Parts: sequence; structure tokens; C-alpha cells
Amino acid sequence: MKTARITLAVLLAGTTAAFAQTELDRDGDNMVSLDELRAVYAEFSEEDFVQLDIDGDGMLNGDEIALGTESGMIPPQE
Repeated sequence: MKTARITLAVLLAGTTAAFAQTELDRDGDNMVSLDELRAVYAEFSEEDFVQLDIDGDGMLNGDEIALGTESGMIPPQE
């Protein structure tokens, strides 16, 4: 039963990240730029974006979006 709960949690976490990335990813490249993020959240700061951009490539990938959502830096999509 414990394995089933862990598996479900992992699947749900992946679904949440994919959903958030799809809603924010306006050009469909599976990455989210600061401009794309600001199109949804106009007040999102460059400093917060840089903090979430762990690999420093100037874009947020699915893991970085999930981190932002889980930490509350990126508000949940409605």
C-alpha cells in the first residue's frame, strides 16, 4: 500500500508540473521564459526567475516550474 501511495504522489507531481508548464509555455518549446511567465503573472520579478532557473540557461524547465509552484513562488493555475 505504501508503494502505491508513493507512486501516486510521483504521478500527480509530474501531472501538476506538466499542466503548469503547458499553461505557461506559450510557444510550445517545453520551456518557460521570463516573458512567458510575465504574460500570466505580470508582477513576477526577474530576481525570482533567476532564483528558480537552477541550471542558469535563462529558461525554466518542468522541474524548475514544479519547484516554483511547490514553493509558492509561482501561483497555482486556476
